[in-house]
Amino acid sequence: MNTGGHMRYVIMVVVLIFSFGLTGCSKEKAAEIYDTAQFEELQNNREHALKLYQEIIEKYPGGEYAKKAEERVSQLKQK
Repeated sequence: MNTGGHMRYVIMVVVLIFSFGLTGCSKEKAAEIYDTAQFEELQNNREHALKLYQEIIEKYPGGEYAKKAEERVSQLKQK
């Protein structure tokens, strides 16, 4: 592998590692917000819980916590 090819490979690996790192952080942040929303529900602060669930849905669409948040929003709106 020539120097240019090696450099492109190194850059690609660094970008992939950085991308995976951001995904992990996003999942952790979504989990943190979800836990806070659940705590708000336990404290009977339904409106704040709904806002937090909406934040997850908007900022982390398609993720496992967005799906959970959508379920909670649906259930809370039925009450």
